[in-house]
Amino acid sequence: MTTPLNRKHRIVVIGSGFGGLFGTQALKRRDDVEITLVARTAHHLFQPLLYQVATGILSEGEIAPSTREVLAKQKNARVILGEVTDVDLTARTVTSELLGTTTVTEYDSLLVAAGAGQSWFGHDEFAEYAPGMKSVDDALELRGRIFGAFELAELATSEEDVRRALTFVVVGAGPTGVEMAGQIAELARRTLRHDFRRIDPTQAHVILLDAADTILPSFGERLGGAARKRLQELGVDVRTGAMVTGVDEDGLTYKDRQDHVTRIETLTKVWAAGVQASPLGKQLAEQSGVELDRAGRVKVQDDLTLPGHPEVFVVGDMIALKDLPGVAQVAIQGARFAAKEIAHRLDGKPSQGEFEYFDKGSMATVSRFSAVASIGRLRFHGFLAWLLWLGVHLVYIIGFKNRITTLLHWAVSFLGRGRAERVATHQQVFGRRAMLQVGDELRSTPKDELRDAG
Repeated sequence: MTTPLNRKHRIVVIGSGFGGLFGTQALKRRDDVEITLVARTAHHLFQPLLYQVATGILSEGEIAPSTREVLAKQKNARVILGEVTDVDLTARTVTSELLGTTTVTEYDSLLVAAGAGQSWFGHDEFAEYAPGMKSVDDALELRGRIFGAFELAELATSEEDVRRALTFVVVGAGPTGVEMAGQIAELARRTLRHDFRRIDPTQAHVILLDAADTILPSFGERLGGAARKRLQELGVDVRTGAMVTGVDEDGLTYKDRQDHVTRIETLTKVWAAGVQASPLGKQLAEQSGVELDRAGRVKVQDDLTLPGHPEVFVVGDMIALKDLPGVAQVAIQGARFAAKEIAHRLDGKPSQGEFEYFDKGSMATVSRFSAVASIGRLRFHGFLAWLLWLGVHLVYIIGFKNRITTLLHWAVSFLGRGRAERVATHQQVFGRRAMLQVGDELRSTPKDELRDAG
């Protein structure tokens, strides 16, 4: 890899998630590179703990530190806020936009770590009434909906309205869905049990739906069975073989294996099923001729590069390679591999060859003091698994301050019955819809008008 004399090697990183951030940090000691990180948000999101923001355990700041603060001491890195709208593989440029301002950034090497969003399996209209769990905005909206449901139940004048308000449905029995269902159940039965006068929060009905026949299928039957048993002990109604067919303001419908359709009356729906890779994957595929899988992931080469474009690396949730799972460790290890490969090229060293993923295991909490963990051939569930989960998540939270405050909030929630973050506002519930509407209006407004308005 050659770079013109007297010019540093320009690296553009797309995305501030695990892949983007760890890839950038892996090159912090290189004085011969100039890194530009382009992201649609100004924070790095520790996505595995979003459900704890939604259920009032943690604040958003504890799991979403400022990207600029994290990289403040890395002098070879620059952060640009904006939505990447175009990647030109021929011109080697990345185009991003923010409120009508367009920025074009040139690169010599490109690391695409744009991640994935929620998928409603072709029914995007479900999102209005069943938000996903992929962003801070999603979590805050769900917090407002969950806590607001109890307030509406307290005001309800009929038993039917109380039941509808106190029924919570989580769609998707992967780690996020299981964790969410368990925390809503604990919220109702422990945290809120003495806080209302007309209703009994412990009578809340939490339902976990999944089209598959088991929960946590990637953990195996034994751990999935242990998680299901613990959820049922918490009062969660687990229904498998249930495919959601409709979602509206007052409830949802699902179809079982016998094609029998059931309707559930509920105000609060959480969508934790399915992911769709960033639409940037489609752009890369169209320009490079590479294939995409059903989830829009790019079928990269074994060294994580695009065919015909060795300067372009794709990592994390955007890749389809050797059935790698969409977990944080795949993004972290892939980004570090790509960064090291770039360094090898600059130093004239041989290639590392194929990317080899080291599986450090998977974990999911079910309730306080109870989790499941799969590490190599070892399987744990219960308190020991929960301790492992606690330690691992503390290690990967960015920043010492965040670790301390997170630990304190966990102590309040797990040892006592309180929740440190119970504020729920109209802004949280309706703000996301308003922002989406404003965003659509901005995208349809000519740039000259935007400049005049500014």
